[in-house]
Amino acid sequence: MAEAPLRLAVLVSGRGSNLQALIDAIAAGSLHAEIAGVFSDKRKAYALERTRAAGIHAEALAPREHADRRAFDEALFERVAAIQPRFVVCAGYMRLISAEVVERWQGRIVNIHPSLLPAYPGLDTHGRVLASGDAGHGASVHFVTPELDGGPVLSHARIAVEPGDTPEALAARLLPHEHRLMVASVELLARRRVYLTASGIAVDGRALDAPLELHEDGRLYDRAGFVA
Repeated sequence: MAEAPLRLAVLVSGRGSNLQALIDAIAAGSLHAEIAGVFSDKRKAYALERTRAAGIHAEALAPREHADRRAFDEALFERVAAIQPRFVVCAGYMRLISAEVVERWQGRIVNIHPSLLPAYPGLDTHGRVLASGDAGHGASVHFVTPELDGGPVLSHARIAVEPGDTPEALAARLLPHEHRLMVASVELLARRRVYLTASGIAVDGRALDAPLELHEDGRLYDRAGFVA
């Protein structure tokens, strides 16, 4: 019997281009998943327009209407739990989630971040890469833990830093690689090939000793060869 599509909840705060990449991949049949709901901390986030245009359930909650961060996160994840997702995907969600909530969903939340983690957690990654004189840049998909951008890293996509790059140019050039990385990584989750264990990430039952790398063919590879 074929596996059921991976049921997802997606958290967003902004434009939602990574969300759109997931929506498009599902529609094209290249991602074995379904998005059961999209949730935001910004009622005017453009990502919610993308969500509604795709006919997907959308909700937004305002943090200022809750007593503190923990109260907001409890309210948000109560709504997330109501749609019964198998995984939660943070796709440009800009809030740090309370430790108590993260621990309740351990191993079931992933995030995409615009740097080659563990380098440059947090904000302004493109500017920080340029200020450091790095030759390369990239994006990461990682499991969410209470530490900011500190969870085990599943996958990387890499690009070169070019002469004359600005933070805006670097961000724009990285974005399509982020989209491909997001889709390829979530597809591994959808095929039940990736799990978070007590000792780290396992792929096909083997411990992952370094993040998978996205190649030009849109597939993820480990050090030994083809993975997905």
